[in-house]
Amino acid sequence: MQHLVLATLAAALLATALPAAAQFQRPEQAVKYRQSAMSLQSSHMGRLFAMTRGSVPFEAKAAAENIEIIATLNKLQFSAFVEGSDKVGNTRSLPEIWAEKDKWTAAVAKSQDDVGKLLLAGRSGNLEQIKTAAGAVGQSCDSCHDTFRRK
Repeated sequence: MQHLVLATLAAALLATALPAAAQFQRPEQAVKYRQSAMSLQSSHMGRLFAMTRGSVPFEAKAAAENIEIIATLNKLQFSAFVEGSDKVGNTRSLPEIWAEKDKWTAAVAKSQDDVGKLLLAGRSGNLEQIKTAAGAVGQSCDSCHDTFRRK
């Protein structure tokens, strides 16, 4: 199972080396891709939050592995907000993503900065550092969703 996850992530990382437009032949593909990445990221955040909240025992190695996946998915999801993907498919993305590009870019940068700090905390193995960093990532996600996603 772990090999499958690592192989999938390796393939995804290779895909990010291509320009976003080259990755998606149709805007519908971009919507599906980013929704898949966000769904997986949410799953791994849930696993991490279960540990930080004490719902399951904290395991530094498992936390770090989940955080590594979160960091990869965070990069991947944003690569799929390509032109035209706001007008197709079943998406909850608001037009403000494209209309307020500077605000959107700042929100993405904030998210990626917070995930970078979470990655460092995960590598430390320190539960308190992970809790703090995970909370900041959760706030970044909520802020972006509040501004750029339909309810």
